Amino acid sequence: MLTISSPLFTNSSLISFPPFPSPSHFPPFSIHFTKPPRNNNRLRASTSSSTNESTPSTSTSAITVVNTDSDNSTAFVIQARNKIGLLQVITRVFKVLGLTIDKATVEFEGDYFIKKFFVTDSHGNKIQDDENLERIKRALNEAIGGDGGDGKVSVAKSTGNRGIVVRRAGLVEGFGERKAKAERMFSLMDGFLKNDPFSLQKDILHHVEYTMARSRFSFDDYEAYQALAHSVRDRLIERWHDTHIYFKKTKSKRLYFLSLEFLMGRSLSNSVINLGIQDQYAEALNQLGFEFEVLAEQEGDASLGNGGLARFSACQMDSLATLDYPAWGYGLRYEYGLFRQIIVDGFQHEQPDYWLNFGNPWEIERIHVTYEVKFNGTVEEVDMNGEKVKVWIPGETVEAVAYDNPIPGYGTKNTINLRLWAAKPSNQFDLEAYNTGDYINSIVNRQNTEAISNVLYPDDRSHQGKEMRLKQQYFFVSASLQDIIRRFKEAHNNFDELPEQVALHLNDTHPSLSIAEIMRILVDEEHLGWSKAWNIVNKIFSFTTHTVVAEGLEKIPVDLLGSLLPRHLQILYEINSNFMEELKKKIGLDYNRLSRMSIIEEGAVKSIRMANLSIVCSHTVNGVSKVHSNTLKTKTFKDFYELWPEKFQYTTNGVTQRRWIVVSNPSLCALLSKWLGTEAWIRNADLLTGLRDHVDNTSFRHEWKMVKRLNKMRLAEYIETMSGVKVSLDAMFDVQVKRIHEYKRQLLNIFGIIHRYDCLKNMDKNDRRKVVPRVCIIGGKAAPGYEIAKKIIKLCHAVAEKVNNDADIGDLLKLVFIPDYNVSVAELVIPGADLSQHISTAGHEASGTGSMKFLMNGCLLLATADGSTVEIIEELGSDNLFLFGAKVEEVAELREKGGALKVPLQFARVLRMVRDGYFGDKDYFQSLCDTVEVGNDFYLLGSDFGSYLEAQAAADKAFVEPDKWIKMSILSAAASGRFSSDRTIREYAERTWKIDPCQCPF
Repeated sequence: MLTISSPLFTNSSLISFPPFPSPSHFPPFSIHFTKPPRNNNRLRASTSSSTNESTPSTSTSAITVVNTDSDNSTAFVIQARNKIGLLQVITRVFKVLGLTIDKATVEFEGDYFIKKFFVTDSHGNKIQDDENLERIKRALNEAIGGDGGDGKVSVAKSTGNRGIVVRRAGLVEGFGERKAKAERMFSLMDGFLKNDPFSLQKDILHHVEYTMARSRFSFDDYEAYQALAHSVRDRLIERWHDTHIYFKKTKSKRLYFLSLEFLMGRSLSNSVINLGIQDQYAEALNQLGFEFEVLAEQEGDASLGNGGLARFSACQMDSLATLDYPAWGYGLRYEYGLFRQIIVDGFQHEQPDYWLNFGNPWEIERIHVTYEVKFNGTVEEVDMNGEKVKVWIPGETVEAVAYDNPIPGYGTKNTINLRLWAAKPSNQFDLEAYNTGDYINSIVNRQNTEAISNVLYPDDRSHQGKEMRLKQQYFFVSASLQDIIRRFKEAHNNFDELPEQVALHLNDTHPSLSIAEIMRILVDEEHLGWSKAWNIVNKIFSFTTHTVVAEGLEKIPVDLLGSLLPRHLQILYEINSNFMEELKKKIGLDYNRLSRMSIIEEGAVKSIRMANLSIVCSHTVNGVSKVHSNTLKTKTFKDFYELWPEKFQYTTNGVTQRRWIVVSNPSLCALLSKWLGTEAWIRNADLLTGLRDHVDNTSFRHEWKMVKRLNKMRLAEYIETMSGVKVSLDAMFDVQVKRIHEYKRQLLNIFGIIHRYDCLKNMDKNDRRKVVPRVCIIGGKAAPGYEIAKKIIKLCHAVAEKVNNDADIGDLLKLVFIPDYNVSVAELVIPGADLSQHISTAGHEASGTGSMKFLMNGCLLLATADGSTVEIIEELGSDNLFLFGAKVEEVAELREKGGALKVPLQFARVLRMVRDGYFGDKDYFQSLCDTVEVGNDFYLLGSDFGSYLEAQAAADKAFVEPDKWIKMSILSAAASGRFSSDRTIREYAERTWKIDPCQCPF
């Protein structure tokens, strides 16, 4: 019997089949043409015993299965509108499915035909399984255009290339000559690129010779990577085009995700996995003498962001594509990503990240997609049709050029777009300078223009830095909104329809100038009345804030904004004036509260509060965890919550299991699929809870332990290569990797390591044998201007120098700092970790997606009850992780005690060791020590140190019981499904954006 399986498309009409035989396996069959009968009675009589459905009328397309006309074959009766080439398409479908056509008959009636195909499976038998018959019918229905018999053709194929795909020509609308041209174009390229190893090899060598301009007989690993990447991109592009054509045809409401940061990491492995062709590429490369894993290492990270917010944005894009939501991402194409971190003598040094030096094969430059972005100038009032209107006359104009990056979904054809903008000089740029021969000045101006998109996070401690940051934000906002409005106007001529077609999401306050910009477009350029434009704006924006404390909220000086964007300042003043008048009607003349809620902050430096602007103008304000949401409601935005409680909600952040298990931990991926009995967890992470059923299985535990050891071996090899430090695989790998910041308390971790070292030094040899060996791993970057964070990095290296070279300690304790921590390094570190520390002062972490990545990989957590950890505790249970420290509600009271706060003697001893120069650089570390002295210890390191040591002791105790540790590890992974970004996106889509999935059907 023919077996039809669908490992990747469990809820889709796309089906996967065994590889079909070569054409020689298909014997020729005869087709008998019959004159059309006067009526359909004979056909109805012959099909009355169909096992699946009744015979259709000739007014629509239909497929009927008949299993009674022949003892040896199954008859498929297909009725559809006649169309040239459709017969070949149908026969191709049967071939794709591995079926043999014994004979066929064709009858015509008007514009319709009735074709009857007698088919057997690959063993020459009749097909009797109802489920298989239904799937075959679905594939045929796709091919003949089951949406009404209009002749649009489409044959689905699985991501593993076990079939042929024919695109829908009907997606290109038009009539007459235009339609004929479209049909001609589709006939020339009516199939997707093939994904068998031989075809992949041809494509790779084609790019070696014609894209890289290298001889196919002589090229190195990097050139092979470039050719490989371009061949993968070709396959992304064809899906990407079809996806957006389908979005346009269906007129689905689209989400536009606005974020100044996207920490994408590498694209190759993620792309081939989501396309479902990793094995085929690996085989193709192996036959050419290359290894996929080696070539993947040639790719650099696209570090267009910093920390959790940026990585969260990347996970969002992956989930939006996988879940078939019609969405676009918008950001900036920084010439230099987040700086490269170089460590010299323990000190951090920053170097530019020249990530584009050798090109980026994943992006497509859209030189025809450009928009003018204006700065400076004046605003004039002119008469237009008897009305006074404002006209902005800019003093500077630059061009925004689009660079598109296809983002493929997993288990779907949908491939969405991340559009990044780069700044280029305007066509009118400095013509006068050229004409007067001032060549040098024109070049300097060109460099100043391109600098807008040069650097991620320009140093904004100076006025020039603040101006560049504001320019970046507006440049990004202006180009994105012009693009969005242009796309809307292509299909609509009434802006009342904008809220039904467009959802704009502000990822933190960086894109908040979108509000003023779209008001300017609607009022000044589209000439809508203020009230009408304002009503539209209030319906299209949603806002996610990642900030916890009010002091961290973004503000823009009024003087700077007025100079750079004079019209926008006027608009913001008017928005605020209207809001204040409305607020007075609701709360009266409570001037303190009015002042706190005003968009304009009065003070020594008059400023625009971007968070207040975002709240006022958005229909939804999102927190990123339950704890974060409560903080927003009770502290940060308390006044606004009391005014608009219905606006506030929370959607806990998530991470994509496709990046953080499938890509980064393939051994664990295979183990999960084996024991869960399905790969469906890759699209539905809730299925990971099924691991709990196997937690007591000895074989499963053993395999789990072997996977962890394999990943620790990979990490140990990296550590030795990077630092020269050899580490024991029997030690606990204790990891803290995240941005270096006082509230994240890497200093608490280092003090704990010093305490452990001090204890070891004071033990006799017999006692040392009972100690659990530890490899402590710390990684992360400090902001260039953050001196305290840089001193923490230096202290880490000073302690490591002492500990790692102490022969008395040996393998009992090692400390390693991983430099230049990024996504690719994380993909190596996270799978190899036994214990991961997430130890921020309670109430300071908005969410903390790092803990979710470690959880997915079966790493145990040592953490405070902060951010998303509270929800992890709910899902996992407090017995399966190591908790310590003050709770959120206790922090304020502890801080009030100030100098009266008692700290453990162990903390005082460790602090004294650092102060006294035990690890060198005595004077250098004095200011660092001052920050944690009693009375100055804002982040409560001393207060939490005792419970921190207790949690570490509990981790040691659990680690020496391997069965208990492995069980806790398995349960951690089983609890991680709730923290998939797929769940996050579904909640946003249903509750906030009001968008529906739109799956490209071919």
